[in-house]
Amino acid sequence: MVTDFKNLPDDSRIWIYQSNRKLSDTEVSEITTKTESFLEQWTAHGQNLEAGFEIKYNRFIVIALNQENASASGCSIDASVYFIQSLEKEYGLDLMDKMNVTFYNGDFIAHKTLADFKKMAKARSVSPNTVVFNNLVVTKEDYLENWEVPASESWHSRFLA
Repeated sequence: MVTDFKNLPDDSRIWIYQSNRKLSDTEVSEITTKTESFLEQWTAHGQNLEAGFEIKYNRFIVIALNQENASASGCSIDASVYFIQSLEKEYGLDLMDKMNVTFYNGDFIAHKTLADFKKMAKARSVSPNTVVFNNLVVTKEDYLENWEVPASESWHSRFLA
């Protein structure tokens, strides 16, 4: 069952899928419809899952699941992965590669491979103050408070000299 993202509890589980490119407004609209449809029928062991989502900055698909009523099972998590993979195929996206880094470069959001980010850190093209997207957050509260953070406050800090 789809619930407005804002209404989900702070301890809801979060999955963040970052796109390797900015999505067009048309793509966001289509992906919104498809995600609502998926979440409406998303179940675990026959129980409806209470979930919501948002698409941030035309680049991130953020799915949240209220685990108070029912938790995601292996099969339901697999179903969500298949759904995301279907979006990848349909729109020519890379949403699953966790070895990419997304960060602010001035007013723009940059997307680099981890290797390129390491090179940029070594060359001091990114600094401890560079705002990165920490896609390892696991709860809605963590997402709201610790998703967009200076690199010095994230796992990215290990690459900064």
